Amino acid sequence: MTLFEELKWRGLVQDISDEKLIEKLNKEKLTFYIGTDPTADSMHIGHYSSFLISKRLAKAGHHPILLVGGATGLIGDPKPTSERPMISKEEVEHNFEGLKKQAEKIFGFEVVNNFDWTKDINVIDFLRDYGKYFNINYMLAKDKVKSRIDSGITYAEFSYMILQALDFMYLFENRNCILQVAGSDQWGNITSGIELVRKKLGKEVYGMVMPLVTDSNGVKFGKTEGNALWLDISKTSSYQLYQYLINLEDSMIIDYLKKLTFLSKEEIEQIESKHKEAPHLRLAHKALAREVITDLHGVEEFDKAVKISECLFNGNLKELKLEEIEQGFKDVPNFVIDKELSLIDFLVTYEIASSKREAKEFINAGSITINDEKQMNENLIIDKSLAIEDKLLIIRKGKKKYFMGIIK
Repeated sequence: MTLFEELKWRGLVQDISDEKLIEKLNKEKLTFYIGTDPTADSMHIGHYSSFLISKRLAKAGHHPILLVGGATGLIGDPKPTSERPMISKEEVEHNFEGLKKQAEKIFGFEVVNNFDWTKDINVIDFLRDYGKYFNINYMLAKDKVKSRIDSGITYAEFSYMILQALDFMYLFENRNCILQVAGSDQWGNITSGIELVRKKLGKEVYGMVMPLVTDSNGVKFGKTEGNALWLDISKTSSYQLYQYLINLEDSMIIDYLKKLTFLSKEEIEQIESKHKEAPHLRLAHKALAREVITDLHGVEEFDKAVKISECLFNGNLKELKLEEIEQGFKDVPNFVIDKELSLIDFLVTYEIASSKREAKEFINAGSITINDEKQMNENLIIDKSLAIEDKLLIIRKGKKKYFMGIIK
């Protein structure tokens, strides 16, 4: 397969600006860029799904530039439904530094900041040198703008596409960057840049967009109840990422393997065959988790995530280190234990049971375990002697309801 054929097979090409780009991708070495605005100091798994296409192009010999929008981030790309809240210049700068460090480590990309070439442009020059090349009707026809016409859109948001077009022209003039790559939601902004370069400089540049990676309901990949899965391991542990990936829906898992891993066509087809024969073994899910976590954080972190998952599933807490237990139970209800109590009073005090009567029922039914040990003595004193490393108590009520007590 050629590079472009492989990208198509993986489902990574939704649209290109010109058929001539196919030959250039297959036979030339292009400088291209992909951008993101610094709305946080870490990328999330949704960014990863987009940036991987750039890593593929880099492996094929093309030169990637990552643009972190220190300027555009101060304005905000129009959302389809409402205006983005503006963030301070100090926060944007902080986030830029975090993203730059992360991108260089994970992807090895060169990172640039569009604030560097926009900060000295005054409003008259902006309107004369760039605004005059944009027809209002052309801008109103863009999907993101069109979706906001009825609810209202500010001039600042409306101008965003001009700023992004300015970026493309600057990188073309100064870095010979002839291609912008992005998710499909950026198509309008990319074509604006192509038009600006054509009208102002009489030159040709190109754009390529990939479908947004979503679940079967169209929900963006990596969005879990509004909370992003961060690429910063201090924000989202490898275990948490493993749990997310291992529980993805079966119907989409082969698509994810194509889009989110560097496994070959033959390898993915073998995994697909085995997955169809025994879907309950989740071999495809495990392969996806292995490839993504290893690429992001290394083999040791993947092995740790598997170990934590298996020990928790099998009820082998004693085989885990304190920090591994804390990772595994990071999202369960937790509380600080600052006094010694009998088991029955403990369950009521920390709202594991709603009353002493209910607490007795749980205890007598054998439904309470502490650090994997079933507890049936309602007068048992709960203190640090029961804790893991004198610090943690993991309480399970029934089969699946967990709580974490932290000894003060």
